[in-house]
Amino acid sequence: MDIRVGDKLIFKKKHPCGADSFSVLRIGMDFRLRCDGCGHEIMLPRSKAEKNIKRIVRPEEENRNVR
Repeated sequence: MDIRVGDKLIFKKKHPCGADSFSVLRIGMDFRLRCDGCGHEIMLPRSKAEKNIKRIVRPEEENRNVR
């Protein structure tokens, strides 16, 4: 799966604050993610994160849709 720093990941399950999108801060064996709702930072193993991703939103896709 092609995930880059700066992407937004939409997960199947919501964070306890109610947000379901996370910004990617670091990639490797683990992902460092920041919740877009409350700003909480978490580390997830790559295997668990990739299994629970619903959609990946790239920064260039966000800019194209905003006009």
